[in-house]
Amino acid sequence: MSKGQQLRNLMNQGMVIAPGAYDGLTAKLIEQNDFKCVYMTGAGTSCSHGYPDYGLITMSEMVANAGRIVDAVDAPVISDADNGYGNELNVYRTVAAFEKAGVAGIHLEDQAFPKRCGHLDDKELISLDDYAAKIRAAADARKDPNFTIIARTDARASLGFEEAVRRCNVALAAGADVAFLEAPQTIEEVRAVPKEVNGACLLNVVRAGKTPEVDFADAAQMGYKIAIVPGLLFIQVIGACDSALKAMQQEGRVPAPIVEMSPGDAFGRADAADWDPRRVQYRETEPASEAAE
Repeated sequence: MSKGQQLRNLMNQGMVIAPGAYDGLTAKLIEQNDFKCVYMTGAGTSCSHGYPDYGLITMSEMVANAGRIVDAVDAPVISDADNGYGNELNVYRTVAAFEKAGVAGIHLEDQAFPKRCGHLDDKELISLDDYAAKIRAAADARKDPNFTIIARTDARASLGFEEAVRRCNVALAAGADVAFLEAPQTIEEVRAVPKEVNGACLLNVVRAGKTPEVDFADAAQMGYKIAIVPGLLFIQVIGACDSALKAMQQEGRVPAPIVEMSPGDAFGRADAADWDPRRVQYRETEPASEAAE
């Protein structure tokens, strides 16, 4: 079964909750905590490379990171693919590259280059015709029909809610499988999206962003099929690292961690138990030099 089919099966069972990972370790932690899907956050990936989420990470860098995350987990991975890194020709190549990396699906947005985080101001959009062309190219590029194309629109901020809904519906008609209306600004708008959009919908859960906070049970009841939580881990990591570094400066020693963990315990979270047997299993039980005599 392909990863795209796995994702679709999960969507058929209920709303998929996908916390955001930015590397192999955070992906493993998500899976180890019983989440069935992983989201590769573009914002977290960009920040982990030392850049803000301003469209500074290239397609090849994003695909490489997605591939490492895919290799780290069995769960299907949804990846941010920004605006496809160009026009419909670039989108075609982008889809092929992400599909080859093994992700279950990607989302593509209607921002101009360079794009910005969906919860920042001053985003610029491409025309609806250009956006629809990109979605058609994305749908045509995939080899596995279950590879999931998620059409994101950032139109709410500058063109209004109804235009954002219209763009979602045009994208679905052009071949997208899921609509992602970024940053609805009121709880009424959050509720309205699954009612007015003619297909499956994704909710982006961003604490302190432009969208009101919604409980996952409520989002599922509203009709959303996917909820991504991009900033959950990378923002927590920033806070945890600041706290540890300040404590070490103040205390003049290694401070107590949030969770006490030995190096071996830490390596265990990265599947050390799977690797340990390989240290000896390829060795002859009898030394080769003695066997030859």
